[in-house]
Amino acid sequence: MAGSKIVADLEKRAEESDSETKSTHAVETTNEFATSTLEQTEQPQETALRIQHTARWQMFAVCFSLFLAGWDGGTMGPLLPRIQSFYHVDFLIVSLLFVFNCVGFLCGAASNVYMTDRWGFGKVIFLGSLGQTVAYALIAPAAPFPVFCLAFAINGWGIGLQDAQANGFVASIKENSAAKMGLLHALYGFGAVCSPLVATQFAQLHHWSFHFLCSLGIALVNNVILLIVFRGKTQDECLQAIGQEAGEQGTSEQSKYRQILGQKVVHLLAIFSLIYVGTEVTIGGWTVTYIIDRRHGGASSGYISTGFFGGLTLGRLALLWVNEKVGERLVIFIYIALSIGFELIVWLVPSLVGGAIAVSFVGFVFGPIYPILMNESSRLIPPWLLTGSIGWIGGFGFAGSALFPFLTGALASRFGIQSLQPFLVVLMVVMFGIWVLVPKQRTFTNARTSSDATSK
Repeated sequence: MAGSKIVADLEKRAEESDSETKSTHAVETTNEFATSTLEQTEQPQETALRIQHTARWQMFAVCFSLFLAGWDGGTMGPLLPRIQSFYHVDFLIVSLLFVFNCVGFLCGAASNVYMTDRWGFGKVIFLGSLGQTVAYALIAPAAPFPVFCLAFAINGWGIGLQDAQANGFVASIKENSAAKMGLLHALYGFGAVCSPLVATQFAQLHHWSFHFLCSLGIALVNNVILLIVFRGKTQDECLQAIGQEAGEQGTSEQSKYRQILGQKVVHLLAIFSLIYVGTEVTIGGWTVTYIIDRRHGGASSGYISTGFFGGLTLGRLALLWVNEKVGERLVIFIYIALSIGFELIVWLVPSLVGGAIAVSFVGFVFGPIYPILMNESSRLIPPWLLTGSIGWIGGFGFAGSALFPFLTGALASRFGIQSLQPFLVVLMVVMFGIWVLVPKQRTFTNARTSSDATSK
C-alpha cells in the first residue's frame, strides 16, 4: 500500500510538471506570435512613411525646377525696355532673344527622347539644370548682344530638358496626378510672380544685368536638389521608390520618334501648346511695354507682370475644384472665352488701373489651361510614349514663346505697340477652335496594338 501511494504521488507530480511545461511553452509561443505580429505591423508602417517622405521630396524637386523656369519666364517683361536701351536695339532685334531661347528649347525637347533612353530621367534633368547655370553665368556680366543671344539659347535648352522630364514624371504618377500637375505649374507661376518683383528693381539700376546673379544662385540650388533627390536614377526607379510599379513598355520595333510623330493627337496638342505658351509669354513680356506706351505708366508698370503671373499661379490652385466639377475638357472652353473678355477690357478701356486689374484676371483664368493640357495628354497618349510626347508638346509649345513675341515685335515696329491687343485676341480665338478638334478620350489595349495602329 505504501509503495502504491508513493507511485501515485510521483505520477501526480509528473503530470503537474508536464502541465507547467506546456503552459510555459504556450506563453512563449504566444509572446513570439505577438512579437512577430508587431514587427509585421511596424514594417508596412515604416515603409509607408518612407515612401511618403520620398514622394514629397521628389515632388518638391520637380516643383523647384519649374519654379526656376517660371522665374526665368517672368524676368523679361520688366527688363525688356532696359535691354533695348542698353544695347540700342529696336523691337525687332530685341525679339531675337525670344527666338534664340526658343531654338535652345526645341533642341532640348528634340534630344530629350534619345537622352532619356540613353541616360535616364535623373541624369537628363540634372544636365538641363547645369545648362541653365552656365547660361546665367554668361548673361550676368551684360555680355555683348551676340553672346547674350547664345546664352539665351543655352538657357532654353536647359529649361526644355527639365520641362519635359518634370511634366513627364508627374504625368506618370498615378495617385492624385491632376492635383499634382496643378501644383507643379502653380510653382511655375509662383516663380514668374517673384521674378518681376526683383527684375523691376534691377531695371532701374545701372547694373541691371545683376538680376541674373539672383537667377544663378537659384540655379545652383536647383542643381543640388536634383542631384540629391534623384541621384541620376531612371524614371521607373524613381517611381518604384514611391511604391508605383514600372510603366507599361512599348513593343513596337519602330523608333520612339516615329511612334510619337505618328500620333495625330500629339500634333493637335502641340499646336494648342504652341499658341497657349506663345500667348502667355507675349502677355507677360510685352504688356508692360504696352502699358508704358499706351497708358503712360511709369517704371513701376513692371509690377503688372507680377499681377499677370500672380493670377496665373492663383488660378492653377484655386480653380482645381472647378476643373473637377465642370470637367477638364469643357472648362477649357470657358477659360478661353473669359480670357478673351478680359483682354478686350485691356484693349478697349483706356484706364491704367482697369487695364492692370484686367491683366491679372486674364492670368487667373488663363493659368489652369496648361496643367489641364498636360493631364489630357496622359489620357490621350500611350503611357510608354508619354514622357517623349510631352517633351515634344512642350518643345513645340515653347516655340510659341519665341514665335509670337517675335511677331509682336515685328508688328510693333510696323504698326506700333497698339497692335498687341488685337493680336492676342486672335490667338485666343484660334486656341478655342483647336481645342474643338482634340478628341475626348482614347483607350489603349496593349503596347503592340497601339503602336501598330499608329503606324497604319
